[in-house]
Amino acid sequence: MVPFLLPHTLLGDGPHRVIAVHGWFADRGAYAAVLPDLDLESFTYAVVDLRGYGEAKDAPGAHTTTEGAADLLALADHLGWDRFSLIGHSMGGAVAQRVVAAVPERVRRLVGVSPVPASGLPMPPEQWEVFTSAADRPEYRRSILDTTTGGNRPAAWLDRMVRQSLDASDAKAFRSWLDSWAGDDFHAELEGCRVPALAVTGVLDPALSADVMRQTWMRWFGRGELAELPGAGHYAMDETPLELIRTVEDFLRADADDVSDDASGSEGGATA
Repeated sequence: MVPFLLPHTLLGDGPHRVIAVHGWFADRGAYAAVLPDLDLESFTYAVVDLRGYGEAKDAPGAHTTTEGAADLLALADHLGWDRFSLIGHSMGGAVAQRVVAAVPERVRRLVGVSPVPASGLPMPPEQWEVFTSAADRPEYRRSILDTTTGGNRPAAWLDRMVRQSLDASDAKAFRSWLDSWAGDDFHAELEGCRVPALAVTGVLDPALSADVMRQTWMRWFGRGELAELPGAGHYAMDETPLELIRTVEDFLRADADDVSDDASGSEGGATA
């Protein structure tokens, strides 16, 4: 497996460096609604396209969370970032957890926005058929979007999200990514992890709910936290952008507490 330099956008010049990873339906444009209001004095953000998406749409690869994590580390090395935080939405949350499992000492803080758990996401046969068919059938992508945002979003928004998803992703890569994020189980590599880790869920999302996070994320991360956004479903970046920014950046800023903890001799960001 040869790491690939992921296309990315750099924003800000703050001392706290953050890599943001998109989910299954989108390229780095998934973060478009939050970019204008980020704190670019405190943070430097690298917003990436995974293989099969955006500017990396035609990049060859296995399209797995393991490969994605290696690509993120290659990007961090390219940027000269020895330590950094990670934000991952949905599938991107699984990729980010792979990075933490591989090099916990390099990760300052982890944020999953409706993150797929490291145990994968098993589905009943009829649901699996919808997800596998979504690679080639736009109506199934729309159905998934509608279901995971509470069934009450405007039709025009659903249609726009489907168009953007089709434009941003390669159908074969889209299908391959599904097998990895839904089927891979690496949670044993994270049990007892001491990297501070926040899971942000939307109350309107029935798939990756706060209850799912309590059964997964909160059991594995010794310094795990959970935040629910009342007005959001699975796509908080679009649905509640300002609430998401405040929740995420407040958590990232608390990294200063870790420095104090390290100075006093307590555990910081290492694996137990």
